[in-house]
Amino acid sequence: MIRPIMKDPIFLSQKSAAATTADLPLAQDLRDTLEAHREGCVGMAANMIGAAKRIIIFDDKGSATVMFNPEIVKCSGAYEAEEGCLSLPGTRRARRYRSIKLQYQNEQFQTRLKTYTGFAAQIIQHEIDHCNGVLI
Repeated sequence: MIRPIMKDPIFLSQKSAAATTADLPLAQDLRDTLEAHREGCVGMAANMIGAAKRIIIFDDKGSATVMFNPEIVKCSGAYEAEEGCLSLPGTRRARRYRSIKLQYQNEQFQTRLKTYTGFAAQIIQHEIDHCNGVLI
């Protein structure tokens, strides 16, 4: 189901709760909503569709990847980025890392560890900020 984009900064600045298997339907809602906004959006967090859960989705080279309870466990190569967000007007500066090692759960709730670099790493960091209640 395509959901409306949350724009309330008070809601968006709250930390999201851990996701469970009961939250699996949110993954499909994130897929549908990301697809509906594909022109100007490369990633989303569940709080952007009104669900304060630690779930993100991002465009990984043309394929939508969903992650439950993502956590950055290692990062390197700090730089300053300029980012926009569907939930907030305009663009803002953000400190990002060129390489991140991530622990997360897939849609079968199996724990995975993977390193991302470049633009994918930047998108993931932006969405994890959403999960942590950090507004860029």
